[in-house]
Amino acid sequence: MIEKRPFDSLGRHDADWLAARYHFSFSGYHDPSRVHWGALRVWNDDTIKAKTGFPPHPHSDMEIITYVRTGAITHQDSLGNKGRTEAGDVQVMSAGSGVTHAEYNLEDEATTLYQIWIVPKERGGKPYWGAAKFPKDERAGALVTLASGYEDDQSAGALPIRQDARILAATLEPGQKVSYPLSSDRFVYVALAKGSARVNGIELGPRDGAALHEETELKIEAKEHAEIVVVDAP
Repeated sequence: MIEKRPFDSLGRHDADWLAARYHFSFSGYHDPSRVHWGALRVWNDDTIKAKTGFPPHPHSDMEIITYVRTGAITHQDSLGNKGRTEAGDVQVMSAGSGVTHAEYNLEDEATTLYQIWIVPKERGGKPYWGAAKFPKDERAGALVTLASGYEDDQSAGALPIRQDARILAATLEPGQKVSYPLSSDRFVYVALAKGSARVNGIELGPRDGAALHEETELKIEAKEHAEIVVVDAP
């Protein structure tokens, strides 16, 4: 099955510094049919104004993946980590037993990003933060694994997470196709950071999402230049 989630149907929160759209129930937005998708708990589409951001706040027992679409985000946390993640790149914060962090847009323009939360396999553990560059030319015409709970993916450069899940991305030109094999018990979510594409026969436009389950293959065909992010979760 596949359920299209048009951008206009997403939950929303608008503040003077943040425009957030929620693919799943979050904060003041609650939809009982959109609480989680397997181990995938949160997928937020955030636009953060220049020189603003999320002040220090705590997390525990969550794998938090940030995919920067435009601009950059600067991270700092109670472990002493600090780093700047630019458009197309990814950071992972495995909150483990607990960590306090802040995420600021220190740029002169708005930053847009996806904030993705995945429930870990086990509670606790030492918190972790890491970031990696994933040049778009490396994922032109192909799905590339950005973060993963599988050792083989991590050995190939994917950031580690504490769940048997993958976060993948691709940039496709019009007419390009990619496919990805699935087990029917997996929960897959796809979002278009930009452009339009056909996903398992369903047309998606800019910033739309789609939830898939009981499918044996993910098939994507770009209708125009498209940037696509995928989560494959148990």
